[in-house]
Amino acid sequence: MILGISFDTVEDNAAFAKKQSLPFALLCDTDRAMGLAYGACKDAKAGYPQRVSFLIGKDGKLEQIYLKVKPAEHAQQVLDDIAKAKK
Repeated sequence: MILGISFDTVEDNAAFAKKQSLPFALLCDTDRAMGLAYGACKDAKAGYPQRVSFLIGKDGKLEQIYLKVKPAEHAQQVLDDIAKAKK
């Protein structure tokens, strides 16, 4: 399962997901609670989160943290890590 989290509103996330044809849900973190909990922002007044990703295994354990995400390369990087984990 893939989830995205943004500081944007439900309406803004829905429009972005539609425009980009995203095949996964975008969750709204308008109060920055998730961003703070996962270290994606430094305070609740942050204008936007840092681009970070977390790969969580089927068992619920954290498998990988990606602190510096390059959007053009990131999907392939995660797929490669999943393939390595299956070996």
